[in-house]
Amino acid sequence: MGKYKYVVIGGSAGSFQSVTRILEALPVGYPLTIFLTLHRLKHVRKGFVEALALKSKIKVEEPKDKSPFFQGKAYLAPANYHLYIEPGNTFSLSTEEPVNHSRPSIDLTFESAAYVLKEKLIGIVLSGANRDGAAGLKEVKDNGGFAIVQSIEESQVKTMPETALHLSGTTNEFTTDQIIEFLLKQI
Repeated sequence: MGKYKYVVIGGSAGSFQSVTRILEALPVGYPLTIFLTLHRLKHVRKGFVEALALKSKIKVEEPKDKSPFFQGKAYLAPANYHLYIEPGNTFSLSTEEPVNHSRPSIDLTFESAAYVLKEKLIGIVLSGANRDGAAGLKEVKDNGGFAIVQSIEESQVKTMPETALHLSGTTNEFTTDQIIEFLLKQI
């Protein structure tokens, strides 16, 4: 297995198709832990994680506050909660004010993951309509992680990947297929 052990993915408008394609492509027993922070309707509590789980060969679940995380699973930030990655391989959920008009905030998840997981982390910002994720992806890169932005041309909504590309300084602009290929190389 490569040096990376964790993947944090952030997306908003236009990202659901890419997320489902990524999860669909990862094989049973995929060893990296996946953290997903996706903007979603805050009052819809059911259906989203189930839709992802239907396509995924790895287990997808919404974590509870202070629950541990494990290799080979995908964790989706619950609707209307910020998701933090904590030392000791646990989660923290919060209902603090929205950041970038969003709760869950991609930046908060990315920044906490970057601080705790450092060079073992891959950060991926997908399609979306606001700036959320850009500062977080910069933190991933600044802490030794590998920063990826979805191809601007491929993104349905370009604001989030454009902002993340500019702010983070990464040159890793990948299509969904290239993201999948890169993630599969980490086995």
